[in-house]
Amino acid sequence: MRTKKFVRLAVSQLLALGITITGLVAVSVVTASPAHADACYTWSRTLNRGDSGEDVRILQSRIAGWMSYGENLALDGNFGPGTEAALKRFQSGYGLTADGIAGSATYSKIYALQDDDCTPIHFNHSEFNYSCGERDYTGGAVSESTAKVNQLRVMWQLEAMRHKLGDRPFAITSGFRSYSCNSSVGGSSSSRHLYGEAADMGTGSGPTLCEMARAARYAGFEEILGPGYSGHNDHTHVANRSSRFWSAPSCGI
Repeated sequence: MRTKKFVRLAVSQLLALGITITGLVAVSVVTASPAHADACYTWSRTLNRGDSGEDVRILQSRIAGWMSYGENLALDGNFGPGTEAALKRFQSGYGLTADGIAGSATYSKIYALQDDDCTPIHFNHSEFNYSCGERDYTGGAVSESTAKVNQLRVMWQLEAMRHKLGDRPFAITSGFRSYSCNSSVGGSSSSRHLYGEAADMGTGSGPTLCEMARAARYAGFEEILGPGYSGHNDHTHVANRSSRFWSAPSCGI
């Protein structure tokens, strides 16, 4: 755990609590010192339904894990009803006014939840890009930059899952894999790990394998494999793909 992240999150939570108690408008508090997020990304306008642009797409990547059962969020830069609904769940999940409008209070919470490299506070690239010891995102089915963007989305989905499960830690056992790494571990030739679109969580996680598999149904994942599915009794696998494939029979999935 990185101390600077917990200090940042604690400060944000205290600010949010102060707003609730005093009834002050959020803007009067969060505009005081937003600089800590600048190394990653800083929003410059309020966003709501009907807006479009790269700032919308980045917002979508941060809230992609706040979906209803079986839904997933397209990172298309268009602020539609799906983005609005996901944003309301994110806001509600962190005790903000769930109005579906991304303003200073929402951005302040996101800034508190991310590190300067845009990874969420409880995950980092070193957990996902080891690729059998290679420590990068090369040698897979897509370019290094694409694999990194894909894996970042997965991290934010897992951050949402983690919060919904009581902020219990996940033990990541596999993320992006190069072709050589995937072959050496016996992975499928079409594995989403090759695209940076997957993650495996092991038995060392705080939640059980079944708790994670069930929660993934509400975190935008189209692929969920776990106990009872061949080769997955010791881990829960989640991934983004174009069609749904869920199988964790021992978990009722």
